[in-house]
Amino acid sequence: MAATTPRPALEPMPDSDLLLDVKDLRTYFHVMDGTVKAVDGLNFSIPRGRTLGVVGESGCGKSVTALTIMGLLDIPPAEVASGSMHFDGRDLLAMEEDEWRQLRGSEMAMIFQEPMTSLNPVFRVGDQISESVIHHMDVSKSEAQERAIAALSRVGIAFPERRARQYPHELSGGMRQRVMIAMALACEPKLIIADEPTTALDVTIQAQILELIRETQEETGAALMLITHDLGVVAEMVDEVIVMYAGRVVEHGTAEEVLLDPKHPYSEGLLASIPSRASRGQRLNIIKGAVPNPFNMPGGCNFAPRCPYRFDACDEHDPRLKPLDGRQVACWKYQDVPS
Repeated sequence: MAATTPRPALEPMPDSDLLLDVKDLRTYFHVMDGTVKAVDGLNFSIPRGRTLGVVGESGCGKSVTALTIMGLLDIPPAEVASGSMHFDGRDLLAMEEDEWRQLRGSEMAMIFQEPMTSLNPVFRVGDQISESVIHHMDVSKSEAQERAIAALSRVGIAFPERRARQYPHELSGGMRQRVMIAMALACEPKLIIADEPTTALDVTIQAQILELIRETQEETGAALMLITHDLGVVAEMVDEVIVMYAGRVVEHGTAEEVLLDPKHPYSEGLLASIPSRASRGQRLNIIKGAVPNPFNMPGGCNFAPRCPYRFDACDEHDPRLKPLDGRQVACWKYQDVPS
């Protein structure tokens, strides 16, 4: 999907309207070959009702960020080494597992990128949705079934009573993704995290799923964290965007700022690689090189080995996010180099 005109910039909201606030988050994995810094010093926030896009190559830490927020990491080998996460005024990292279970599904929910690995193949889809409703809401089994059928209807599934009695393998890929959305929205959460929700779906179904997410978000007033590699989706769906590379945020701003006037060389490369009518018949632009080995990261800027603007400071010093023209950018091209 080619990038379109981004949504207009929005005025900043006061701290009291923040739903999720993440500061200096570091999530590491300790394995036999060493330590992988999957998320390395992440900072962002999501106000109530707003949408944050998270973009970057595979392996940049997008999904690990989502799993950390949801409390779904296996610890060990994973470790939240430092930082803080506050959701609706509550300290997520101070919660016990029972508190996490109550929070997941009721106040925050996640739409995973592959429904067949998330849905239980031996239970009917209606039972899987109603189980979540029973766990989080004080309703009877029959009321939970009614809510499950209503949720399936709300996400555009025809004959929801019949579909509720079917198993995941009896549904198409697009319909299974709708079931995942219905399950996520059944308890009307305050935060929805969608991790590549249109992966492996054809273009028509992709558009339907994205429109469905947008409509349900508007109906419920939920905040949305949308993880994707598709910058066209970002342009249509999000208010703000963070660009991640090798576990770090390299640029953070409104969708309009980042997509129409990217500052970080990596952001520039991502946008230049989008096919367009003007580039028809020409070779696509690519970002040269490869993502660094997580066990042998560069000494300075992580992107330096692939950067067309590279100079000595990039190999020696690690840039941090600094304000630039209304957004934040981590690049020595715009900062004073340390002596």
